[in-house]
Amino acid sequence: MIQENFIKLYEHSFRENWDLPCYTNYGENESYTYGEVAQEIARLHLLFRHCQLRRGDKIAIIGKNNARWCIAYMATITYGGIVVPILQDFNPNDVHHIVNHSESTFLFTSDTIWEHLEEERLTGLRGVFSLNDFRCLYQRDGETIQRFLKQLDQEMEKAYPHGFRKEDVVYTDLSNDKVMLLNYTSGTTGFSKGVMLTGNNLAGNITFGIRTGLLKRGHKVLSFLPLAHAYGCAFDFLTATAVGTHVTLLGKVPSPKILMKAFEEVKPNLIITVPLVIEKIYKNVIQPIINKKPMKWALNIPLLDAQIYAQIRKKLVDALGGRFNEVIIGGAAMNPEVEEFFHRIKFPFTIGYGMTECAPLISYAPWNEFVPTSSGRVLDIMEARICKKNPNDKLGEIQVRGENVMTGYYKNPEATREVFTEDGWLRTGDLGMLDEDNNLYIRGRSKTMILSSSGQNIFPEEIEARLNNMPFVLESLVIERNKRLVALVYADYEALDSLGLNQPDHLKTIMDENLKNLNNSVAAYEKVSRIQLYPTEFEKTPKRSIKRYLYDSIAVD
Repeated sequence: MIQENFIKLYEHSFRENWDLPCYTNYGENESYTYGEVAQEIARLHLLFRHCQLRRGDKIAIIGKNNARWCIAYMATITYGGIVVPILQDFNPNDVHHIVNHSESTFLFTSDTIWEHLEEERLTGLRGVFSLNDFRCLYQRDGETIQRFLKQLDQEMEKAYPHGFRKEDVVYTDLSNDKVMLLNYTSGTTGFSKGVMLTGNNLAGNITFGIRTGLLKRGHKVLSFLPLAHAYGCAFDFLTATAVGTHVTLLGKVPSPKILMKAFEEVKPNLIITVPLVIEKIYKNVIQPIINKKPMKWALNIPLLDAQIYAQIRKKLVDALGGRFNEVIIGGAAMNPEVEEFFHRIKFPFTIGYGMTECAPLISYAPWNEFVPTSSGRVLDIMEARICKKNPNDKLGEIQVRGENVMTGYYKNPEATREVFTEDGWLRTGDLGMLDEDNNLYIRGRSKTMILSSSGQNIFPEEIEARLNNMPFVLESLVIERNKRLVALVYADYEALDSLGLNQPDHLKTIMDENLKNLNNSVAAYEKVSRIQLYPTEFEKTPKRSIKRYLYDSIAVD
């Protein structure tokens, strides 16, 4: 059992880091010190007490990353409530379902999302609050929330007659075995399930972050992954707040252009990201340099290549702010070509592995110990095993158990039974291998693996990774039709237009060439029969994985 109490980590941090900067909204003139955050939490606690909220009551939060999102989350857990973060990408029907299914009492939401929700469908809610300024957007008949908020300043004076001081930061005593978070994961296979995470699951991740020195007091991070997702939440927010790190919240879509500007300004000490973001930076910043003919020629000359790689590494490090210790990549599979290049130039990156059901971390190794093509070492507070269908198989399902593993899915005993083995291991649904040093190697999802007519295992993600690196391919999806592989491709129409290559015959010639080059680079059983153009971007999960199940029955010409 993890010794540090999850809630007390924050009681200690707000006291110890009272005058340090805590949360800043990027591009806005809004910033809070740890002391100011603690005071905002105290104000919300007075509101919760006025409304007679009990320990274990659920409070939902939905909106872009901002300081008030973090304050609402902290206020909930330090009061003893259960926080229900909802991804802002969910459509209104899903939001209605999650709020109702979780039996949430309060909802904190951005004004723009509230406009699209129907209050009459949110039958259990007693109050709704704006993430712009904490004003009350809705109260159930008979509630006195709005009246209480008008006199909140006086209530604070009454509760803290000498002003709110660091010794006033005293949070609820709640043991780590209690559920503190319901995280509704969208996954790639349909409607979301509510993952029940305890204080111990969360503390397992956070104390690991503290122990390994990922973040320290006075460090800076740029939070651009959605905080409602376990990965960004655990490290950019929860670990950061526990140690006294300054969190800058990017409440915008993290396009390479916006990110580069923000990295330059914030200069983060640690970068937590998903492959898609880093792959776009590789495509936009690095590929144009290394694809020039003189550069290609120079890279073939020994000694020269090392100097050039050092220059490219410096350019990339500077582009990401120049102050970070490492870049941690997770949430989805990394493109092998990009990974190999980063390793060759000695870029300080590592790839971790986890899932919402583990809050989220399963494996990680610091960049200087990271084994290329792996997903890091299994954490010392976790165990992993490979479950093979027959002993001769190279691969098997990765199964895990340990401190970080959830207690189950909320109000869904059937799904909980399905995801755990009889002897208590969590089935991840990922196929992979484990080496003698406990490094995990992941090949793909067991659900997406295609069995060829000759009995070979085909991982579509591996073929897609190759195809995505080819000219004018933004993204691709490999599916099986009539025992043959077909690649759906969303082309880079912007780049085609800029070069005047927007005629149908131009695109056909380019894709025919891509198909030929792709099939020359894969095994015979992995060859793709044809490329079919797809008109729009593929729909994705918050981890930026394609929702493959939506395309299972798509018609192919």
